[in-house]
Amino acid sequence: MPSSLSGHALQASRAALAAAMNDISDSADDNSEPGEIQEIDMQAQAEGIRTVFNDPTNFNVKHPLYSSWTLWFDSPATKGRNLPQTPVSAFPQTPIPPTPGAAAAQGWMEDIKRVISFDSVEEFWGLYNNIVPPSQLPQKANYYLFKEGIIPAWEDEANKNGGKWSIQLPKDKNRGHVDKMWLYTMLAAIGETFDPSPPSEGGSAPQSLITGVIVSVRPQFYRLSIWTRLAPSQGEADGLKDRIENVGRHFKMSVLGFGEAQRLAGPLATEVEFLSHKDSEKKGKAAKKIII
Repeated sequence: MPSSLSGHALQASRAALAAAMNDISDSADDNSEPGEIQEIDMQAQAEGIRTVFNDPTNFNVKHPLYSSWTLWFDSPATKGRNLPQTPVSAFPQTPIPPTPGAAAAQGWMEDIKRVISFDSVEEFWGLYNNIVPPSQLPQKANYYLFKEGIIPAWEDEANKNGGKWSIQLPKDKNRGHVDKMWLYTMLAAIGETFDPSPPSEGGSAPQSLITGVIVSVRPQFYRLSIWTRLAPSQGEADGLKDRIENVGRHFKMSVLGFGEAQRLAGPLATEVEFLSHKDSEKKGKAAKKIII
């Protein structure tokens, strides 16, 4: 069946398949007698390779992601306790790793539970299919999907100079859409499509701006956010502002499905807006927003 993966993920998938084929070929060579010419039916071997796209339960080849990711979760039910009878209780809980900034964010992070890390398409779907969707989460609950080694806090070294794109949507009008919006936001993040410049082995490609994505459930609205490791300054002339704006456009149009000129603000709703973490601490007109 045709693959629906984006360019980067498709390249990673092909690399995984090539590695599997090499392993099969090497195994066949190991069984041959000295001096014997071993013929390998590569077509037959290829037919034995099963991915999650053609066999969701018995696949034998994984599609690797460019980055490892970690899902975090919190809600009023998790504060000050473990996770009995919560949407992620099926997964073993692990302590917060000693990442840069973790000590400074300890108060904020004490009630956020680290659920599980993954680095392949198959592991992502295994996780996604076993947690409660945002539309069914309790009030004041949050899912945080961040790159491995980065905690969902401003104090983290990867986040402290950055900001976030966010949109707020009325709960009553979007209960039927928020699950798909969150899924597409996660897929765009792990597929590196928000800022398609993942690190290369030679270090020539710029580092991706994206550190994580968040969905928040509140009594009257949902909020979706994309965190970036950098935020443009006033008069920025090095292309960072363009990259940041491209993330917002991709979020609004390709992920959420809104038109470029479509206005969204209204009761309980906002436009797709970017604000640096430093400006988020400011009140009034001092904070400078970018609006798409």
